[in-house]
Amino acid sequence: MRTTTLKTQLALSVSALMLVGSLSTASFGQESASASNGDEIISTGTRRKARSAADTPAPVDVISGAEFVNNASSDIGDLLRTVVPSYNVNAQPISDAASIIRPANLRGLSPDNTLVLLNGKRRHRGSVIAFLGGGISDGAQGVDIAVMPALGLKQVEVLRDGASSQYGSDAIAGVMNFVLKDASEGYTVELKYGSTYAGDGDNYTIAGNIGLPLGEDGYINITGEWGEQDGTFRAVQRGDAAALIAAGNTAVGDISVNTQTTEFVQYWGQPDITDAYKIFINSGIELSDNMEAYAFGNYAERTVEGGFFFRNPTNRGGVFRGPEVDPLTGDALAGGVASVRVATLPGGDATTCPRGIPLTSGGGLIPDPTILAAVTANPLCFSFLEMFPGGFVPRFGGNNRDFSIVGGLRGELDMGNGLGYDISGSYGTNKTDFFISNTINASLGPDTPTSFVPGAYEQIETSFNLDLNYGVPMEGWASDLGIAAGFEWHDEQFDITAGDPASFQLGPLASPTGVTGFPTGQGFSSSSNGFGGFAQSSSNSQSNIALYGELEADITDAFTLQAALRWEDYDLFGTTTNWKIGGLYKLTDSMRIRGTYSTGFHAPSAGQANVVNTTTAFNTFGELADQGTIPLTSAPGQLAADFLASTGPRPELGPETADNLSLGVAFDTGPMSWTVDYFNISVKDRIALTDNFNFQDVLDFAGTGVVGYDGSSIGAALTTLDAAGAINRSDFTGFEDLAAFRFFTNNFDTKTTGIDVVGRMPVDLGVGSSSVSIAANYTKTRVKNPGKIVPLTGNRISALEDLLPNWKGNVMFNHEQGMWRGLARINYYGPWTDVGNGGTAIGGEFLVDLEVGAKVMDNVEIIVGAANVFDNFPDENPGQLGIGQLYPEASPFGFNGGSYYVKLRITG
Repeated sequence: MRTTTLKTQLALSVSALMLVGSLSTASFGQESASASNGDEIISTGTRRKARSAADTPAPVDVISGAEFVNNASSDIGDLLRTVVPSYNVNAQPISDAASIIRPANLRGLSPDNTLVLLNGKRRHRGSVIAFLGGGISDGAQGVDIAVMPALGLKQVEVLRDGASSQYGSDAIAGVMNFVLKDASEGYTVELKYGSTYAGDGDNYTIAGNIGLPLGEDGYINITGEWGEQDGTFRAVQRGDAAALIAAGNTAVGDISVNTQTTEFVQYWGQPDITDAYKIFINSGIELSDNMEAYAFGNYAERTVEGGFFFRNPTNRGGVFRGPEVDPLTGDALAGGVASVRVATLPGGDATTCPRGIPLTSGGGLIPDPTILAAVTANPLCFSFLEMFPGGFVPRFGGNNRDFSIVGGLRGELDMGNGLGYDISGSYGTNKTDFFISNTINASLGPDTPTSFVPGAYEQIETSFNLDLNYGVPMEGWASDLGIAAGFEWHDEQFDITAGDPASFQLGPLASPTGVTGFPTGQGFSSSSNGFGGFAQSSSNSQSNIALYGELEADITDAFTLQAALRWEDYDLFGTTTNWKIGGLYKLTDSMRIRGTYSTGFHAPSAGQANVVNTTTAFNTFGELADQGTIPLTSAPGQLAADFLASTGPRPELGPETADNLSLGVAFDTGPMSWTVDYFNISVKDRIALTDNFNFQDVLDFAGTGVVGYDGSSIGAALTTLDAAGAINRSDFTGFEDLAAFRFFTNNFDTKTTGIDVVGRMPVDLGVGSSSVSIAANYTKTRVKNPGKIVPLTGNRISALEDLLPNWKGNVMFNHEQGMWRGLARINYYGPWTDVGNGGTAIGGEFLVDLEVGAKVMDNVEIIVGAANVFDNFPDENPGQLGIGQLYPEASPFGFNGGSYYVKLRITG
């Protein structure tokens, strides 16, 4: 849906550009302007000193700190989405833990196919595994980029090339290096307020950066930031809720969003973020002319909370939905009417309570008032209609904490050309404590709490690195031969902390033996509904060592060659060797060609290999059901492996491998500089979650040939298999309530191709200083060899291939003069397919951003701006009445519409 026609939008955009062009700007934009000169010094993708981004065989984007702070959002992921066309991240409104750490994609690949560095050192992963990651990111465990402070960044270097031979695992799509400010003087303070045009989503940020001297030859640079962001609400009333209200259920309650009561039952919008603060420190001091000690690290914390799906009081399985019953008595009757389930509490017997409350009024949506009253009055009978007569909507979130510290020594030994060294150690951890409220453990009946602590995930990583480099003079060459070598030891640990007992307890209304009927097995589900608690704590780890070597030199003034080789040994997955070759040739002073070919890999994380999770999602019948993610090595996982091995290969979990080709050209057309780069990435044995297995089917296979096998229910099957000695029942503790489960394996291949185009040009308007930049990306992924182990559904393939837009780009205009500065940007998001809503084709959109800054005093700037100026939205969801989803949640630019902001920036 567009609020204006394309022609009108373009006309308004041109007018906006002309308006901003008539303004001027202060010196705050100088960093961005210098970034257009193409001579940025980088440290990513090469180990040679003082290397320019324009002289490397692989494309490297350099984004200045100024480009980050001159934006509407304060979230680094959203900022990167704006300035790097091949980078995608979107809102995650009902995505379990993925709402807390949002998965992001570079060049159409999984989040954990991108290596993230901080000051050139490997950054630890986030604690969240994206179980509901929209298809592309399902099962990914990427880095939590949201903790990075926009005000504390000197620049961000994005290497758009495979680099596993240089940096190790994960560097398949590319490398992102966040470089912290290192000034020893000066300060910046920034206050920001923003909101959406709709009046929700208020956000506040207070940030500061200061550089201080550390002795005579050192620095300590500190950045602090605090912020909060209210949730947004973009929903319509669900059809089933509207039907309940129309039938006379007056208890179908409104939900509260940001203390504002809505008329709808379903949350759809960005989650609430509260108490988000971060502190980053970057420091260094010269110990001698040839030695420097350095240290940097951070602490960050935030709370994220959002809503889950509406639990309908007539048909939510395991809570409300009962058996077919006699419409007059509520006793079980095959072919009878639908009912709301009734529990018989301890002290009663099989005749004490009806099996269900018949749904005989309001077109089968309202329970029989007489039987409902009788159940309510009887202390030995219970229905969850007594607690939630209008159903309920759980609230889910997590408290996330991130900490890291890196320290080391670097310098040169006096050995002719000088042997450079860098010895460092690092420690990083990311932990998420989950919470869920306004929900129940149905198996506990009336004794259930309504708030739970399901437990926590924590990722811990420790590294030691030794990096050496040396320049060898080569007669007749245009430069020394740069030789680099190094060693790395890396250890990662994934911890699961058990939740409170009620969050996973198998209560008296659920059967520990699986026998259906009174007094056990009354059909009520266990665990906290929506996000089950972790039944036991666990800790799993893996480690690896690596050796690498790299060569690079200018053979002539026009010809540069690069080669790299890296060997790694994982204690769980064995060894891998990867290599890379690259070259750059300057055809003329204004044209150069470049290219690389490399191999790469991505090893499964300790979390992916060992995680246990239960979530509530829609099954193939469109019903909410408990679905689990389990380790392949677990007892149910091995049963599933036996099941699959009976008809095909046995599933295993090992590293992905990749082949990466990059070819590019850089040239000038008058004052405008261009780079055009083609990439081709083939990834084999992609690590991903399988589609769901029906637990009952797996148990029935295991029961083949077992005398007396009872497959009437999961509990019954487990009991009879245990009695026959086919399984050990205790190995299945915590899995009894799963209707379906999935696990990680290497299940398919992909081929991703694309083109990146970047153009920059200064513009002479006769006054002030102006520049124009253009960036565009085309990316296309195709699934190859789908379902090597487990069949892939059409939706899953479509999500991998079509969920992201193939085309994305922007045109940005900057102008500055005197006390004024201005920015105008047109963003384009191409068509894509909304896989989550039946494969609906969604049209492309143009969005316009504007910002104006005025330097009202020598060190004070006031800034006003708007993102998505014309309040555009993605096409509406044609099935919006089903779950109340007005706009597709996977929209690449979100679904909040336009927003505005005001900033006050003080520098010194």
